[in-house]
Amino acid sequence: MEIKPYRRKINYYETDQMQVVHHSNYARYLEEARLDLMEQVGLPYAKMEELGIIIPVLELHDYYTFALHFGDTVNIYPHIVRLTPVRFTLKYEIRSLEGQLLHTAETSHAFVDADFRPMNMKKRFPEIYENMLQCVEDAPI
Repeated sequence: MEIKPYRRKINYYETDQMQVVHHSNYARYLEEARLDLMEQVGLPYAKMEELGIIIPVLELHDYYTFALHFGDTVNIYPHIVRLTPVRFTLKYEIRSLEGQLLHTAETSHAFVDADFRPMNMKKRFPEIYENMLQCVEDAPI
């Protein structure tokens, strides 16, 4: 299964006086791209809530290469690089529309239930797990 990139236009309110994106906004961009990826693999946010699946962030690593600015439109490429029945790791590339690599990041997540107990996706939701497994790829960056 091929995951399509998430396209995002940078808003003025996300920037500082120099029209450079404030570092705190990158986590939001990654979350938007992650939720878009989850929808592409058959697990939109509304369905996750309905099924009682929560995917908290365990780790977040950002690597700033070039600043994003007000008015930029970027593509965010999320890549599932590790998947177990209870955890997964994503790497992200934020690229200009021309393809220039601007930012990389990595997040790790757990699958937990409403009580924050680990959830075995392979056993509880094998179809969703298989869809995600088809998307696992070697680390692109």
